[in-house]
Order: sequence, then structure tokens, then C-alpha cells
Amino acid sequence: MVNLIEAQKPLLTGMMRLAGLRPIDVELEPGTTMHFWAPKHHAGKKGTTISPLEPSAGDATTKKKPSSSSSRRSRRNNPESKPNVVLIHGFAAEGNVTFQFNFGVLVSRYNVYIPDLLFFGKSSTTDSADRSPEFQARCVAAALARLGVARCDVVGFSYGGMVAFKMAETRPELVRSLAVSGSVVTMTDAVNRETMARLGSGSSAELLMPETLQGLKALFSVSMYRKMWFPDRMYKDYLKAMFTNRKERLELLQGLLDSNIDAKIPTFQQKIMLIWGEEDKLFDIELARKMKEQLGENCQLHGIPKAGHLLHLERPCAYNRQLGRFLAYVSSQEEQEDAN
Repeated sequence: MVNLIEAQKPLLTGMMRLAGLRPIDVELEPGTTMHFWAPKHHAGKKGTTISPLEPSAGDATTKKKPSSSSSRRSRRNNPESKPNVVLIHGFAAEGNVTFQFNFGVLVSRYNVYIPDLLFFGKSSTTDSADRSPEFQARCVAAALARLGVARCDVVGFSYGGMVAFKMAETRPELVRSLAVSGSVVTMTDAVNRETMARLGSGSSAELLMPETLQGLKALFSVSMYRKMWFPDRMYKDYLKAMFTNRKERLELLQGLLDSNIDAKIPTFQQKIMLIWGEEDKLFDIELARKMKEQLGENCQLHGIPKAGHLLHLERPCAYNRQLGRFLAYVSSQEEQEDAN
């Protein structure tokens, strides 16, 4: 019997190709490959796999920065000169599925990169036992370097938000700004216990890696503001299609936990936008307000009413509008600084 979720993937692939994106596998080292959807100028005649020793046509170390007088003209004529935006997915789906309603509004103004984090989609590693968000951040940054990306705005959702925060903390020269939704800077034991107790779940693994139909229904119930009905077959097919690599993903969940109860929030240099569903049950809006205060004056918070944890899927127009405004603001600020 045809898996209904898998059957939709060719349509989504076609949509992404029409938007000018192409699938590329970046081999970071033997045994570790990160799958990306990237702008089509990266897909050359040699195929869509970039090996560790293969020089990238857009290598960040050789790319020349355009002069301020010609920057606008070059942005129109040269796709590689447009700002780069990286979309990092959460725990329940790979990149193109997570951002299927969002990438389309960005591709005309930005070079859009959508990675599958390790053990999601077509990304995998056999050599490393590291399962921390820091490791995911290092791999995304290394893959972007192979693609010639020297500076980018990073958009992170849920688990992807934690990876995005780690990228911004450890690679400030790479990350220009952050837009994060439904996430925390670091998942401490205290935050994890409070969240699981509030949701009535035994553990994050029980909630985020369901094995049964009822478990998946419970996950969607706490993730969405609106009560959505789907046939049981759709849930069963989603379980088979999206919850692969169970052993490794359970290890990723364990790697999230920070045993330091008093973990300090780093000082970020970047502009940060928190885009939040006001009805988020996993990480509620009050948590977002506290995080905004902790992150300081460089951080803004925008709440979207009648939206839960999956706000980018429930209310994509409102989410896309706010994300677009923030990215345009960051670009305009940089242009003003360059002009001065």
C-alpha cells in the first residue's frame, strides 16, 4: 500500500525545484553527509555531491565582496551576492517538510539553504558518537562553508532553534542574525522537567518520539492550536515516513539535556527575533518573554495569536510576514552601516 506521506514528497520536490532550489549532498568527511536544498547555482555538471576535497565554486575563502557602489546591481545580476538565509527544522520532520509553506516567499530576495540535520532526511554519520546540538551546529556550519556561505541569517524552529543558537554563539562571524520560534537557548534539566510535567508526559522521548498512533496524535494535539482531524492511516504513514533512525534520535534527545541547572545564557552579538505562537503549549509565551529579557536589547519578541508550536504551518502568512520584515530590517541596517 502506498504511504500517503511519501507519495506527497515528489510534489514538494517539484515545488522546490520550481522555486530554484536543488538537492545537494555535502560530504563533510568519510561517513558524514549532510543533505541540503540549496540555490540551483550550486548544482554543477559534476552532480549534486560535494566531497571533502572538492573545491567549491562559491568557496567562502575566495569569494570577493562587492563594493558598496555596485552591491545593488550585483544583487540583481548575481544570485550568489544575495543575502543567505538558512532554515533549520525541528524534531518531527525534515527540512523541506517543515518549511514547505515558508521557503517560497524568500527565494526571490535571498539565497535559501534548507539542511536536513544529522539523522533526519538524507543526512547521516557513521563515525561520530557526538549527539549534542553543538555537533549539529558544527556540521551545518562546515557544510555551509563547503557551499561558499560566509555570512547568513539563520531561522530555527524548535530543536533547530537550539542548533541555531549554538551556531550564533560559536560562529558569530558566520551568523548575521537569528529568527527563532518555539525553542530555548539551552534545554536544561529544569526546563525539561517543567515542560513534561505541564504536558503530563513521562519524558521528552515519550512525547517527541512516539511509537503508536495515540502517541503521535498526542504530539500533534499539544503542537497545534487548532484541533485538526486526519484519518488514522495518515498518522500511521507519518510514523513510518518521519520517525526513522529512532536509536540515534533518542540519543539526540539525551544530548539536548544540560545538567547545569544554572546554565547561563551567552551574550549574543546578533540581532534576534523570537516569533512565537501565543498558544504554544510546549514552550509557552511566558517562557519567550523571560528569554527576551535574558537576551537583552538585541532581542525582539513577536507573538502570533491563534497559533501554537507549529505556527509556521498553522499561520504561515502571519509567520512569513514577520520573518520577512525582520530579515529586511537586518539587511537595511547592514547597508546603512556599510554606507557610513
